[in-house]
Amino acid sequence: MADRYLNFTGTAPGRFLTRRLGLPQPSALRRWSPEHPHLEGELLHLTAGESAHEAEVASILARTHLKPTSDPSSSPSTSPSSSPSSSRPAAVILDATGISDTPALSDVHAALHPVVRSVAENGRVVVLGAPVSPSDHHQAAAQQALEGFVRSLGKELGRGRTATLVRMRSAAAAESTLRFLLSPRSAYVSGQVIEVVGEAGPDAACDWDRPLSGRTALVTGAARGIGEAVAEVLARDGAQVVVLDVPSAQADLVRVADRLGGTALPLDITADDAGERIASALAPGGLDILVHNAGITRDRKLANMPADRWNPVMDVNLTSVLRTTDALLKSGTLNRGGSIVATASIAGIAGNVGQTNYAASKAGIIGLVRSLAPGALAEYGVTLNAVAPGFIETKMTAAVPLFIREAGRRMNSLAQGGLPVDVAETTAWLSAGASGGVSGQVVRVCGQSLLGS
Repeated sequence: MADRYLNFTGTAPGRFLTRRLGLPQPSALRRWSPEHPHLEGELLHLTAGESAHEAEVASILARTHLKPTSDPSSSPSTSPSSSPSSSRPAAVILDATGISDTPALSDVHAALHPVVRSVAENGRVVVLGAPVSPSDHHQAAAQQALEGFVRSLGKELGRGRTATLVRMRSAAAAESTLRFLLSPRSAYVSGQVIEVVGEAGPDAACDWDRPLSGRTALVTGAARGIGEAVAEVLARDGAQVVVLDVPSAQADLVRVADRLGGTALPLDITADDAGERIASALAPGGLDILVHNAGITRDRKLANMPADRWNPVMDVNLTSVLRTTDALLKSGTLNRGGSIVATASIAGIAGNVGQTNYAASKAGIIGLVRSLAPGALAEYGVTLNAVAPGFIETKMTAAVPLFIREAGRRMNSLAQGGLPVDVAETTAWLSAGASGGVSGQVVRVCGQSLLGS
């Protein structure tokens, strides 16, 4: 369903009226398209304190489609209304990895204060931090302070701009993450903290335009909605896709598979032997990407929720994920260097009225990721992450009553709902071999929802 309010605020009368009434003024987000696959313009590279990564980060930024500069004076510091978008930086990277005590936080202010107003519409601000030290409470306090700073900045920027904190040990291992955040693919990801826990960087031969080439991906719940969008983006990025959904959705599933040049696998994911049946249905070579997207809702307040509304949600959304993941890991079906991405929800983080079952199942996904990710990486060489969508424009949300739907759309820093492709782009980034340094993360795709933030 079209967001009529967003369209209205894009007109001159809409801008005037919403400004006078103090209403949200969302900007139409610029997402990836074949015609405009990259952000375009200047990338301002700044440093706060002493950084051991400065040269390596500069080398990575030089390989992007932006134009790196370290001279803030080359970008105007005036208000957005006084300068054309083309003359303002499309992105700002602030390397704050060397901040080790609280007095040094003044360098963060000094670096960003003069330039933050000049960032172009739909621009990006990315702050690089270091892992929080368990043995140095001064460093821990300073680096943790960056989280509150970035989350607040994301709520201030407006005009489709986003802010993200990336904690990293190795700049090389963070290249895939930086490319994602500095692109239109990350349009609905803001106010997030992403930890790049690995050390290794991407293969030198990585094709950044098709980073999933040569990889086989299985997407559950792929007959429609978010699952279909995920399969489409994975295929766009080079993966051979196997799409799975319940047998009753076989017609839609086959349509998706045929369109993407993939394979349809009609299967009830809650079956006890689902993992074994998936393994036997795959071509030789196994599986590189497993996307747990299948999910259902059976909403009702707990006092009115019988067991036949609780149990199916837990079975589909959580138990099947645990069972299938265990089976595919233990059988060796998931190849080393592979990726598992599970779909959580901000309902699992913040809760939601009438969704005790759904929120419990999605919080369980987060527990799975945090517990299994270190062992999966060490024992099987597989990364495990989750995406947590917020209000996404689907057929399900289109059926929500008008005022609740409007509240869901506006209660985030970007003041609009996301699209299925936003979840898909984040899933594709986490699925890439070049993102092997990212594991155990729960990335909210919610425009920085005010719920749980």
